[in-house]
Amino acid sequence: MANIKITQVKSTIDRSKRQKATIKALGITKLNGSVVKEANPQILGMVAKVAHLVKTEDC
Repeated sequence: MANIKITQVKSTIDRSKRQKATIKALGITKLNGSVVKEANPQILGMVAKVAHLVKTEDC
């Protein structure tokens, strides 16, 4: 499968615990922080739940 680059573009302040946990589970630690993950169904589902907080790019 392809890789995707996930970048956090909005803060998790005043977001639900579930959204904060999803960002943490993706491995993003800071605002504007990026990680590269394999685009499997689990990762894509996590990205869909926090799509309003992150930006994705194909690698």
